[in-house]
Amino acid sequence: MTKILKLDSIQDYLHFLGIETLHSLISVIDFSTVKPLRHIRKNYGFYAVFLKDVDCGNLQYGRNYYDYQEGTLVFVSPGQIVGNDDTGEEYQFQGWALLFHPDLLRGTSLATRMKEYTFFSYEANESLHMSERERHIILNCLKEIKEELEHSIDKHSRSIITANIEVFLNHCMRFYDRQFVTREYVNKDTLSSFEQLLNSYFETSKPETIGLPSVQYFAEQLHLSPNYFGDLIKKETGKTAQEYIQLKLIEKSKQKLSDSTKTVNEVAYELGFKYPHHFSRLFKKVAGCSPTDFRSQN
Repeated sequence: MTKILKLDSIQDYLHFLGIETLHSLISVIDFSTVKPLRHIRKNYGFYAVFLKDVDCGNLQYGRNYYDYQEGTLVFVSPGQIVGNDDTGEEYQFQGWALLFHPDLLRGTSLATRMKEYTFFSYEANESLHMSERERHIILNCLKEIKEELEHSIDKHSRSIITANIEVFLNHCMRFYDRQFVTREYVNKDTLSSFEQLLNSYFETSKPETIGLPSVQYFAEQLHLSPNYFGDLIKKETGKTAQEYIQLKLIEKSKQKLSDSTKTVNEVAYELGFKYPHHFSRLFKKVAGCSPTDFRSQN
């Protein structure tokens, strides 16, 4: 059975690395100062951002393996499992890490913003690939946080540290926006595949057997995490993936409503709705009138 090391606290992780704990809720690690380690899969109880400075080969992230290249940032949220199985060999990790516990953020403005940083739920193959300039900015942010941690803790420390984390994460968000733009040709292919999958969904019995099409379903079909898929669709279309699906749903419903032999309820069931009144509510919200009114007008 694969061994998984459970790391509930920052102190647990620092103890695993064999380095001193400066703050119980946050740490910045320069791995060039850490002794060689053996591989082990780890279950994190805190947020972690890893900057790799060398090609580290394959990384097991969840159930999948990914080629973890130099100059990438990978984001880990509490509860995720990352690492490789222990082969008995030691390795010298090169790079940096920012670790912070959710308790550090409680009561701060950053705590309410964390849901905006959707990249913490991306898969490792959706990691952030940085330019040399972007890497330099990230390193400066990490060093500023590290320098603050090396000062004596006072009443200002928490607000300064959380503000620095927020600046760091905002830079990451900006760089991801850039990455979505520079990979536009890949994104267009993904959008085209999504459109094809969405159209074919309604041409099969899936709506009646599976139910309404979901963001989760299409993300899985395209081998993407739901958050990355949703962010990609929003960047490309200006609409959320859910809004895009709903527009297609109403488009298909209008086609079905043109068949006067079917009742509104039958159309609702064919589209995957469990309850016809949910269909009528969504139709009115998107189309501006009820399915019955639409049918009579057309």
